[in-house]
Amino acid sequence: MKKIVYLFIISIVFSCNQEPENTKISGPVFGTAYNIQYYTTDDSDYKIQFDSLFAVINESMSTYIPDSKISRINKGESVELDAHFTRVFNKSKEIYRATEGAFDPTIGSVVNAWDFGPEGKITNIDSTTIDSLMRAVGYNRMGLRDNKIVKSSKSFLDFNAIAKGYGVDVIGEFLESKNVTDYLVEIGGEIRVRGINLDKKSPWKVGIDDPNFEGEQSYSKVIPLQDEAMATSGTYRKFKIDDNGNRYAHIIDTKTGYPSKTNILSVSVLAEDCMTADAYATAFQAMGVEKVKAFTERHSELKVFIIFENEAKELETLSLNNFPQ
Repeated sequence: MKKIVYLFIISIVFSCNQEPENTKISGPVFGTAYNIQYYTTDDSDYKIQFDSLFAVINESMSTYIPDSKISRINKGESVELDAHFTRVFNKSKEIYRATEGAFDPTIGSVVNAWDFGPEGKITNIDSTTIDSLMRAVGYNRMGLRDNKIVKSSKSFLDFNAIAKGYGVDVIGEFLESKNVTDYLVEIGGEIRVRGINLDKKSPWKVGIDDPNFEGEQSYSKVIPLQDEAMATSGTYRKFKIDDNGNRYAHIIDTKTGYPSKTNILSVSVLAEDCMTADAYATAFQAMGVEKVKAFTERHSELKVFIIFENEAKELETLSLNNFPQ
């Protein structure tokens, strides 16, 4: 009996003294890549679980999968929703209302019609087509009833501007369910962190890309993150130019159906969760600098960093609500 007690005590002492190990896992997902770091004392490898969660989210909300739930809904089928879909739908409705429609997941079919391909040139798109598609735009025309989507027959739903951030949150919440307190989850530049980088005994450090039209990557600033999420939306990699040299963002104006003419090159948003940051980053691109400034005065929970061109075509930056320096 004494030997058992001694062994039990030794086991406790050993486990208490064991230093957390940094596990790094990466792979392809959502048309981009994910990178995850987390600290555990048992060297747990959750890659199988991560990939399984990604598959579930794709089967729910990927418009690239013909038989996903969102694809079937867009075809007019009556589909029983899962918890992931419902959560993203409700958060999208919240942000749609807060931004007065600047964030609108029903604009997807119009975005597709503009076909932002590699040429980067605005063509004489048929205005009649845009007008027709815009008649089905309006997230206020969609709702939930008996765990199913209620919508007009032509409405097209696309969570592309929020689903990546949501995927980051799902992985973060999974790690927390495993009692992981220090981690970083990144998918295609959208990030969520909790705790600190234990190797460096400091907050996690993340970079914000410099706007670079040549495609080269450099960082305009590196900031510390702790117990928050960040998403960045940039127009400098995906835009069109008209015959007068005006640049138009791939962000479509939800009121007109046409690309937003904007001087904003990049918007980074800090929020408690990544799907909120992701959606607001998209909305702020379309809203413009002055409207974002007014909005953030009413929403102190959002920290925002904007890189934009002034009238002299010079780059300027704007930090709102104490965005980290």
